[in-house]
Amino acid sequence: MKLVSAYVTNFRSIEDSNKFEIGDLTCLVGKNEAGKTAILQAFYGINPFASFIYDRTRDYPRRHLSRFDDRHPDGKSKVIETRWSLSPVDIKLVSDIYGTDALKNNEIIISKYIGDNTQYWTVSCDERVCIDHLISELDLDEAEKNALKNAKNGKEALSILNGLSQHSDKLEELLETLSELKDGSFHSDMIEILAPNMPKFFYTSHFDRMSGEISINQIETDIQGNTVSPSDQIFLDFLEYAGTSIDELKGVSKHEDLKAKCEGASNEITDEIFQFWSQNDALKVVIDIAEGKAGDKPPFNSGTIVKIRIENSNHRVTVPLSERSAGFVWFFSFLSQFKQLKKSTGNAIILLDEPGLTLHGKAQSDLLRYIEERLLPEHQVIFTTHSPFMVPAERMADVRIVEDVIKYEGRKPTVLGTKVSSDALLVDKDTLFPLQAALGYEITQSLFIGKDTLLVEGPSDILYLQAFSTALKNRKREGLDSRWTICPSGGIDKISPFASLFGGNKLNIAVLCDLASGDKSKIEKLRKSQVLKASQLFTAADFTRKSESDIEDLLHPELFVRLLNSAYSLSEKNILSVAKLDEALNTERIVKKAEAVFRSMTQDVPEFDHFYPSDWLIRNPAFLVDSPELDETLNSFEEAFQVINKVLQ
Repeated sequence: MKLVSAYVTNFRSIEDSNKFEIGDLTCLVGKNEAGKTAILQAFYGINPFASFIYDRTRDYPRRHLSRFDDRHPDGKSKVIETRWSLSPVDIKLVSDIYGTDALKNNEIIISKYIGDNTQYWTVSCDERVCIDHLISELDLDEAEKNALKNAKNGKEALSILNGLSQHSDKLEELLETLSELKDGSFHSDMIEILAPNMPKFFYTSHFDRMSGEISINQIETDIQGNTVSPSDQIFLDFLEYAGTSIDELKGVSKHEDLKAKCEGASNEITDEIFQFWSQNDALKVVIDIAEGKAGDKPPFNSGTIVKIRIENSNHRVTVPLSERSAGFVWFFSFLSQFKQLKKSTGNAIILLDEPGLTLHGKAQSDLLRYIEERLLPEHQVIFTTHSPFMVPAERMADVRIVEDVIKYEGRKPTVLGTKVSSDALLVDKDTLFPLQAALGYEITQSLFIGKDTLLVEGPSDILYLQAFSTALKNRKREGLDSRWTICPSGGIDKISPFASLFGGNKLNIAVLCDLASGDKSKIEKLRKSQVLKASQLFTAADFTRKSESDIEDLLHPELFVRLLNSAYSLSEKNILSVAKLDEALNTERIVKKAEAVFRSMTQDVPEFDHFYPSDWLIRNPAFLVDSPELDETLNSFEEAFQVINKVLQ
């Protein structure tokens, strides 16, 4: 079974999450207090690895809690509805019993509620097909078949058979089979067949770290009282993975054997960490098992005490686990949990809440690589983050945006709660920051291995260049050479630092930037500097023959106006024209005119920005229909591409 989508309602900060897709890897990105943990906890409650039940007081949205009974007269409130795709193995389990057509499709729905700890399954079962399959398997004669011809489901078939005055041996066997069905339902029986294959949900957060010092007597008491702390539970997981137990640790005579077991397990975990840990390879986990000393603090002053220390061979020192790098301790703790998870049950969906939060950015990239290389081959992984280094830049389709949405009507706020979306264009800048940073970092890194680099000012420039290069190539004309790697520099002021940085890597750098009135002196200064060749610095004005230009000015004004009208779906009262733009502001730069017009529009029209029209264009290439305006636009871009391509080495 594979989880494919989810929909969360009435859970903590979530009132209606929107339906969102789940892949092999799903990265939930959002700022603090957006509701990311609530999403994971909603998942966890479906089929938790450890004990966890939705609680009405704790989990129902607090601002509606006093009206729970009015809103839910039946005493239960749906938390999550999940959709799953059945694997060939799952389908075979059903088809072996009820035939290949017993399932109408390979999708099932599983829901869970506050106020009812039952899993509610919906299976696309064709009950009549199931009856026919059993009839075929038992080889009933025509008379026996005829008796059941009007039965649409198991209940009706059971009722018909119970109403017969006498049964043949085959009908008696069929009656016995149907009587064993829960409520006489094939649907219920299919759930029982499939339920063992449903993955458990395993949840861990960046707060979950192994205890560095454990009193065996105390932890034994905690186990009996069901009060084991998360940190001590990780230690118990580690013990189970090591192949030992609390009872064995109590045996004084076996300390050396037990220490060897624990060190063997810790060495294996540490070795695996160092396959992905690029920070410091001189660390080692040391296990010390001894009796408590009278002078130590309770409960470590009596009974068997296990101390875990980290040895740094570079400095020839060992320190308690609690005083060591929090990032390394978390990584070790997570692997201890994961190793035991694999040992006890291989079928699990892993939920990671802000994993590696205390890790250095490079170590976070190591962790992301570990997730992709070690976890994904066997598990679906859903994790939350607000760190750019944990955003999978090469798998942006797997990123979901989590945002606590508040809308204002005038000055009155309307709280919509936590929403999940795959559309980065609909969220605020703070929420979007990790994605922007991740993409910027990824693009920057790619330049170090690119031979020919074209610096532009922003991401919208990249999209316009890509869109019109593709349009030209589709018409057998010259587009931007595929050898160019395009990188946004962030503005004219940042081109010089970029060029200085990349020049050390012997890259061939060209620049295409905007030209505003205040930029002319900067352009001249850059041309006179030694950081790049003056012949390889171009401005948009070079190709528009204007004194000022942005990349958008390479578009024919009529085409740019049509693009804005389409991208923003402007209504009749707001629809743009070239004349309206010209009236708005006296400037040669068409984007400045557009900004002025948009500022004068009503509040229901989104604020104008450079990126949105270019993004809409790249998503809707069919917009570029042949016309005189498009021909003139393509001529301008082709001239720019021809000049830029000439500087390729």
